[in-house]
Amino acid sequence: MLKVRVAKKRAEFTLDAQFEAPTPGVVALFGRSGCGKTTAINIISGLLAADEARVELDGQVLADTTAGISVPPEQRRIGYVFQDGRLFPHMSVLRNLRYGLKRTRAPQQTIGLDQIVALLGLESLLQRQPYQLSGGERQRVSLGRALLSQPGMLLLDEPLAALDTARREEVLPYLERLRDNLSIPMVYVSHQFDEVLQLATHVVLMDAGRVVAQGSLTEVSLVPQLRAIVGPDSVGAVLDGAVTNVDASCGMAELQVGSGSLNVSVSGVSVGERVRVQLLARDIILGIEEPRGLSVRNQLRGLVTDVVEDEEDARLVTVDVGGVNVLSRVTRGAVEKLGLRVGLSVWVLVKAVSTRGHAFRVAAR
Repeated sequence: MLKVRVAKKRAEFTLDAQFEAPTPGVVALFGRSGCGKTTAINIISGLLAADEARVELDGQVLADTTAGISVPPEQRRIGYVFQDGRLFPHMSVLRNLRYGLKRTRAPQQTIGLDQIVALLGLESLLQRQPYQLSGGERQRVSLGRALLSQPGMLLLDEPLAALDTARREEVLPYLERLRDNLSIPMVYVSHQFDEVLQLATHVVLMDAGRVVAQGSLTEVSLVPQLRAIVGPDSVGAVLDGAVTNVDASCGMAELQVGSGSLNVSVSGVSVGERVRVQLLARDIILGIEEPRGLSVRNQLRGLVTDVVEDEEDARLVTVDVGGVNVLSRVTRGAVEKLGLRVGLSVWVLVKAVSTRGHAFRVAAR
């Protein structure tokens, strides 16, 4: 378990945040730029002194201002990956990686060079110099160097922020590999919700220096504070389901979700694996009669549990589809015409092409 309580007052900003998250896994600190995410992890790492702090990782207290405990940064066994990579320009990729091994303070080496090279796909890069690498390649090497220091925890401060979309998509699968193959707690700072959706096993939602919500992404995806941050086009429920059938020929899988099933676009998964999918509220169609003769493959039965005013003439309708909730944005006129109200039985229609799944092979439970 990772337990964090940190406070830091500056001239025009005050951080006062507290959260707990299970380990191992990826804890995403998510929120707008300037909400205190980086300040929080700098305190966790010991690089920044706090006004008040208590940081505990799996029973080991790294900082406790009340008790006068402050383990020096170099003794906390924390790896830190910055936005810009910060490789040694005069060293080859291989020498940069080996530097991580030399810096280890762990009692024994548990993560080997060959393992990291394979996990991060660095085989063809080992003899290159940093200036010969793309931005995505530099970040992969930075990850490898940090991991080879045998950290008890890895902090990642918006490691993809300086990359364009193509390079971000290149690096994200490697981060998934690390999450699923290494039992190392990670704290991942981001203000990009698609990164959180793909990687996080626990989410800490921050706003103006405070934690406003925390929990699984399924839970946090439904809170109003998240809607205000991500904007109307990204509002939606995040569901986690087990794969019950795979159609590799078209890159689709069937998931058990609540009391029904969803056909989701996802590749490289097997029956029994867990897959996460976001259903955007703008893509969800509601019906009060059983649908017939439609091309929509995903049809879930549920009960309306909430109808709230969204923006302008829209309403956000929450539907329980068997123990899990989905959100649908509909017009006020549609709510009135269909008689949508709490307790009403409805059909939830989702186009399969609107879904994209992310596999969680080990860390997500």
